This record gives sequence, structure tokens and C-alpha cells, in this order.
Amino acid sequence: MSDNSFTDRQGQYLAFIDAYTRVHGRPPVEADMQRHFGVTPPSVHQMVLTLERMGLIRRQPGLARSIEVLVEPERLPLLRPPQLVKSSVQRN
Repeated sequence: MSDNSFTDRQGQYLAFIDAYTRVHGRPPVEADMQRHFGVTPPSVHQMVLTLERMGLIRRQPGLARSIEVLVEPERLPLLRPPQLVKSSVQRN
């Protein structure tokens, strides 16, 4: 377990992984995080690598759906709902 602190955005990813795992009984894949956060596949992958490098999650190489959150649940922030992207295009 890491004693590192994490940014708000990192906390949201950790909260999502934790919540998804509790609801579905298995960890999310990167595509699940991409859909929830509305970001690109490389953005999700970089976040996963960052969280792993910081010691906040653990993965098993070669095993799908192996992300494990190493932060105690009481340290995780509340998961906010996905943010809708606002368009500057006027609709008629």
C-alpha cells in the first residue's frame, strides 16, 4: 500500500475502478474508463501507468481485468458522475 497522495483526477480514476469492481464483481478494462471519463485510449493508458508507478494500483501482466486498487476505501473520494461535454454549437 502506498502512502502517496493523489490528484483530484487520479482520485476519480481510483474511485471509478473501486466502484466498478464492487458493482460488477471484476475490475474495469481501459475501455470502460475511456467511456466513463470521455477521454482517449492513450489518456486512460497513461493514467493507469501513472497510478501503477505511484503504487496506487497493481496489475498482473498478461492478465485482463487485473487492476487492484491499493488505497483504503475510506481514503477514496466520492465518484462524481461523468461530465457531459458542452458544445459551443448552437442547436435550433
